Amino acid sequence: MSHTVEKISGIYAITPDAPINLDHIKKIIATNDIGILQYRRKTASNATKLNEASQLRQLCLQHHTLFIINDDINLAQKVSANGVHLGKEDNSIAIARAQLGADAIIGVSCYNDIDLAKSAQQQGASYVAFGALFNSDTKPNAPHCSLDTITQAKQQLNMPIVGIGGINFSNQQQAFDAGCDAVAMINALFDISRNSSVTI
Repeated sequence: MSHTVEKISGIYAITPDAPINLDHIKKIIATNDIGILQYRRKTASNATKLNEASQLRQLCLQHHTLFIINDDINLAQKVSANGVHLGKEDNSIAIARAQLGADAIIGVSCYNDIDLAKSAQQQGASYVAFGALFNSDTKPNAPHCSLDTITQAKQQLNMPIVGIGGINFSNQQQAFDAGCDAVAMINALFDISRNSSVTI
């Protein structure tokens, strides 16, 4: 396992689908020792995405934080991101690997399907994500993934496992105890009205 992939641990921050607030993200990274940040933006122009991703890439470089782009291999390549995260309907691992190179981090959403994770591992994924572990405001209709599934996956895979879906500072330890190497958070980090003073 490469040193880069070993950094997939702890809190995995995912940006909300909203204009970025660099000062707030900088504070989140510093306060919570964020090792990996994913830019997840669905409803913006390509120009806006390129501008925001470029700014976040520079911020991540300053803080030695891995920078991942959600879905968009071309954008990841343009801003020299550390890698890309792929969902069920996105491009293949092989395409991402060919375009981004051997050292790129390629994450894959596996929902609650261990066989899908095994296949991703065989195809050269860097990590897999399982969820939703808890009720998620971001994706309320997401398939549920039990903590037992995480434990079983941990026994059968030899790559980092990221838990996602409804994870916050109150329940994160349950995910780690089940076998997650990292836990993805969106609302727990970025809901400024409720969590402006929240730290680990």
